[in-house]
Amino acid sequence: MRKLATAVVAAGLFFGGMGVAVADSTHELVMTTPGVAFIGTYQWQPTTKVPSGLHVKGQLRDEDKNDGHNVYLRTKVEGYQWGHLKGVQKKHIKVDKVFYDGAVLKTKEVWMHACIDRGSLRPDYCSPERLFSRN
Repeated sequence: MRKLATAVVAAGLFFGGMGVAVADSTHELVMTTPGVAFIGTYQWQPTTKVPSGLHVKGQLRDEDKNDGHNVYLRTKVEGYQWGHLKGVQKKHIKVDKVFYDGAVLKTKEVWMHACIDRGSLRPDYCSPERLFSRN
């Protein structure tokens, strides 16, 4: 009877661990608008990893090198102001960043989009805003 109980517990832990691995798998991420593109992947970090948030990897690209404008990723973690991850004009930069809320163990929502900095007289031009929610 003990062997059967041990086998059931081991199977439950194994299949439960598989569910966590699937939930935290890597997904493709593409955000584009004329002049800027972000191509990469995203993955939710497990709550056991510090910091526990949205891990984004990829390239932020200036797609129109002759327009004279810089590019950036605009991000917002729940409860905080919008932040910027600046790119470099006429170049591609590698991005490897975790967006998280340091006040909680489990960040649940992150908003993000790729933008062109068109200066102070004209509004910036951005890709559609994406919401990433943790289940």
